[in-house]
Amino acid sequence: MKYDLKRFREEFKQYTELRVQENRNIQVSVVNGTIMGNTRASISGVSARVFNNGYWGFASHPLVNDVEIRKVIATAADNASFLSKRLSNSPIKLPSRPIQTENDFATSRGHISQGDIIEILREIDDFVVTNCPKISSRIVVMHQLDMEKSLITSDGSLAYSIIPRALIYVILTVEKDGVPYELAESYGGFGEFEDRFSQPEDIYPGILEQYNHLVYKSEGIYAAAGIKDCILDADLAGILAHEAIGHTTEADGVLGGSIASEYLGKPVASPLVTLVDFANHAMGDLCPVPVFVDDEGTEATDVTIIEKGILTNYMHNKESAHHFGAALTGNARAYGFSDEPLIRMRNTAFLPGESTLDDMIASIDDGYYLMKSSNGQADSTSEFMFGVVLGYEIKRGKLGNAIKDTTISGVAFDVLKTVSMISHDMAWSCSGMCGKKQSIPVGMGGPAIKCNVNIGGK
Repeated sequence: MKYDLKRFREEFKQYTELRVQENRNIQVSVVNGTIMGNTRASISGVSARVFNNGYWGFASHPLVNDVEIRKVIATAADNASFLSKRLSNSPIKLPSRPIQTENDFATSRGHISQGDIIEILREIDDFVVTNCPKISSRIVVMHQLDMEKSLITSDGSLAYSIIPRALIYVILTVEKDGVPYELAESYGGFGEFEDRFSQPEDIYPGILEQYNHLVYKSEGIYAAAGIKDCILDADLAGILAHEAIGHTTEADGVLGGSIASEYLGKPVASPLVTLVDFANHAMGDLCPVPVFVDDEGTEATDVTIIEKGILTNYMHNKESAHHFGAALTGNARAYGFSDEPLIRMRNTAFLPGESTLDDMIASIDDGYYLMKSSNGQADSTSEFMFGVVLGYEIKRGKLGNAIKDTTISGVAFDVLKTVSMISHDMAWSCSGMCGKKQSIPVGMGGPAIKCNVNIGGK
């Protein structure tokens, strides 16, 4: 899909974005040793977006050739003109920060066959059967997504990228007294399958750890409900950052009335808390979902959302940056060729602190160490409820029994004000898809945080 789009600049009469894109998906699933799914799919096409007197026109087509590209540009321009003539709006000039960049992260190893992938999953499944004797059922799933884009804009951006993600999900179940207990874990992340899983046995220690946690969970206890001192490990801290804080500070959500509209420049968290939406690198390392240029052609930069407890910034596209008089951040992202860019997070995480996890556990007399979430939801007030599928009680500064599935809930801005310790390490996850109107890969994570949170009981 590395299409020469420079030839179509002469077709641009107003501000225009032209994008050619292909998303390639591979998925293989093995259930209790049986191949239950084996798919490979590709969705590609071209889209154009035109801005005219405050209104957008959009058009797309699944065929990519010179004729259809010109038609898509003309149709998008006609749609923008139609709206601008019939609806009143004040003409505005969109802000601009163009970039010319190429970021191709395709594997250099050469692609292995679908049959080879199946054999690797069978090897992993055999390892589970051999080394996890209490398992009653197991599922091993491989999923790879490659997003390839060529983009040109009338204000000077020219970009090409291949951003891959390869994951293996292992879902284990044990039974205890007739009750099934399940624990899922994802392995992999940024990169193609050949790069992430050239040595499949690299994930075996993680599977053994996952299995041991599951056995402890099946023998565990129910949490005692109430407001408790809790340590949220990176997985839960990451989903809190993304769902309960990140979405409230996306500028379109702010314009829609999110609670963050009331707090810019004001304290919303403990002074220990700094929250950043990273564009492509964090602390010198490549992020799990690196974005170098967004789908409006804006150079992507980090956004410090909360700095030492103060809400300092929102995440923007070109239109919202103009509205708020703010700097462009490069947060406009689209999943498929036929999707318009929306304001989306990239890699959202709290910054590490200075404490060790051992010290954090030792500081709690009666509380919980919560390690892994399942699903959850949050609304525009930052009120949230997340499922917790892995955790341990803390008694007199030491880890105790594992706990069975539970929930945590609260108002994120209130919970963050109780943060009293943050670990010095950092962990990332990019195994999920953010579902804001169009699903898209995101990274989330950070350190462990100690806070007061409402935990559910039996």
